[in-house]
Amino acid sequence: MAFTDKPHLILLFMMSSTLILFVSVLDLSNASAETPSSGGDGFLPLAEKHVIIRNKVRNKQILNVHCKSSDDDFGMIHIPWNGTWSFRFHVNLWKTTKYHCHFTWYKGGSHYFYIFKASRDDKEFGDPPVCKECIWDVGRSVENPVCRIPRDLKDDPYCFKWEDGP
Repeated sequence: MAFTDKPHLILLFMMSSTLILFVSVLDLSNASAETPSSGGDGFLPLAEKHVIIRNKVRNKQILNVHCKSSDDDFGMIHIPWNGTWSFRFHVNLWKTTKYHCHFTWYKGGSHYFYIFKASRDDKEFGDPPVCKECIWDVGRSVENPVCRIPRDLKDDPYCFKWEDGP
């Protein structure tokens, strides 16, 4: 029988359509962090995340940051006062991605915080909401040392205490 039989053409069409649809969905997850999205903010499976850490320590010192996950270790980063540092990654399929950071600065002590936890920052119905661009101010105040800033700036920041415990 010739390859041009109808059942083979239908199967070939279905396979190519599925491949095109799959590739277009993956392309959507790589949209620029600055592009507003309709609906969720980076909630697609394996969506790219962009974490931005801003040095807002009250005594205007250099913020030393060491962030790592089970897969990545960025080493020690030195952020000047009012400066920023950022990194990008994709949430894993199981939504267990975590980035733990160690923060130090002159007369500021030594503190730990999960700068990204899928269980907190990538929950569809959570408070704080899902972030594609996760902007964090570090050292703003003693009461609220780490705050995630909403991208649209319409809402109040979501502030957290240090996670220095065992």
